Amino acid sequence: YNITKNFDWDNPAITKLWEITAKYGIPYFSNYINSDMQPEDARSMCCRLRLDSRKLHKRGGGLFGSSPLTGSIGVVTINMPRLGYFSKTENEFIKRLESLMMLAKQSLEIKRKILERFTANELYPYSKYYLRNIYKRFNQYWKNHFSTIGLVGMNEACLNLLGQDISTKEGRAFSIRVLEFMRQKLIEFQEETGNNYNLEATPAEGTSYRLAKLDKEKYPNIICANEIDWQKGASPFYTNSTQLPVNFTDDIFLALDLQDEIQSLYTGGTVFHVYLGERIEHSESVKLLVKRIFENYKLPYLTISPTFSICPGHGYLAGEKPVCPTCGSNTEVYSRVVGYLRPVNNWNKGKQEEFKNRKTFNITKK
Repeated sequence: YNITKNFDWDNPAITKLWEITAKYGIPYFSNYINSDMQPEDARSMCCRLRLDSRKLHKRGGGLFGSSPLTGSIGVVTINMPRLGYFSKTENEFIKRLESLMMLAKQSLEIKRKILERFTANELYPYSKYYLRNIYKRFNQYWKNHFSTIGLVGMNEACLNLLGQDISTKEGRAFSIRVLEFMRQKLIEFQEETGNNYNLEATPAEGTSYRLAKLDKEKYPNIICANEIDWQKGASPFYTNSTQLPVNFTDDIFLALDLQDEIQSLYTGGTVFHVYLGERIEHSESVKLLVKRIFENYKLPYLTISPTFSICPGHGYLAGEKPVCPTCGSNTEVYSRVVGYLRPVNNWNKGKQEEFKNRKTFNITKK
C-alpha cells in the first residue's frame, strides 16, 4: 500500500486494512511521505525488491511504456561475514568486496546474455511476447531489467572485523561506508555495461542459514549471529542484510533511529519488519503507528508482523501458543519468515534459531 502525503488516514473504506494488519500483518506499506519518489516511480516485485523506474525514463516510452516491463534478472548475494573474517583492515575489506562485486557483475552479465538467447529461441514465449516492444527499441528483450547485487550478515561482518556489532557507532558508520561504496561501484557497472544495476537487502530466508552453516563447517572461529548458542549445539545463522541483531531491543523507535539512514541507502529494495509478540487489539493503534513512522523516518518499506497460532479446532490464537489453551491440541505457530507467513516448524534450522532469539517490539513504550 502506497502511503503518500495526501493519504486519507481516516477513510472508513480502509478500516479493514488496519484490522487485517493488526491481526495477521499481511500488508506491506511503502513510504512516499519522506521520499523524493512518487508511487509511479517504483515497482514492488516481491517481499522487498523495489525498482526505481525513474532510471527508465530516458529509455523512451515514458513510465507508461516501460515501467510494467521491468524487473530483476537475478540477485547475487555477497557473504559479508566471511569478508570480515578474512580482512585485517577496512581497506582490505573493501578490496575483497570490490573483487566479489566484479565477480557478481560477470555472473549477471553472463546470465543476461543467456536469458536473451533463451528468449530468442522461444524458451520464454510469454516473456518474449510482453517484452516485444522493448526488443523493437533496443534489440534486447531484457534491457529494462536490473541486475541486482545484495548482501547478508553485515552485523557479523562488523563483529568479525571490528569486534563490535552494527548497533554501535563504529559498526553503523562502517556499514554506511560499505553501502555507499557498493552504490558507487554499481554506478560504475552501469556505465561500463550499459545495463541497470541496483543494491538490495537480500531477503536471505535460506542464505542466512546456508552460508553460516558452510562457514562454520570450514572456519569454526568465524562469528555467527548466535555464537553462544552455536557453541552449545544450535544451528548457526547470519543476520539479514544490514539489520540489527534480532535480540538487540524491544524499543521500536530506537531500532528505527539506528536503521533509518542505512535502510535508505538501498536502491533495489529493503524492508523494516515490526515484529510483534501478538496481535494489536485496537486497529486504530496500527494506523497511528504507521503514520508516526512514515512522518518521522525515511525508510522506504514497512511491515507489521504479529506472531499468531492456529488450532485445528479453535482457529486463530493471538501470540505464540504451541498448545491450544482450550482443547490442548498442538497448534501451528505462524510468523513472517522474510516475506511470507509460514508455520515456524517449517522454517529451516537457522531461521528457527533466529525466531527463538528474536526480541519482539513493545509498541506501548512511547
